[in-house]
Amino acid sequence: MRRWQGIHSTKSYVRGEVSTNTVEGFFSIFKRGMKGVYQHCSEQHLNRYLAEFDFRYNTRKITDAERRDEALRGIEGKRLMYRRPDKRANQQA
Repeated sequence: MRRWQGIHSTKSYVRGEVSTNTVEGFFSIFKRGMKGVYQHCSEQHLNRYLAEFDFRYNTRKITDAERRDEALRGIEGKRLMYRRPDKRANQQA
C-alpha cells in the first residue's frame, strides 16, 4: 500500500482528487453534529454515527427531496431493531 505524503515546502495539499479540504470538511460536519445534535457518542455506536455523517457529506450537494429519496432507497428491505426479538416472547404473543 502506497502512502501519500504532502510536500510542505511546496505547500502541496492536493494531488488529483485527494485534498486535505475533503477530510477537514467531513470532520467539520461531524463535529458540528456531535456538539449540536447528539452531544455524546458511545464507542459502541460510533460506526452508526460515522455512517450517518458520511451519508450527509456525500449528499450535501443535492436537494432535500433527493436526499430523502436516497435514504428511503437505502432502507428498503431492512428492519431496524434495537435488540434481537426474544423467541419466547414472540411465541407467547
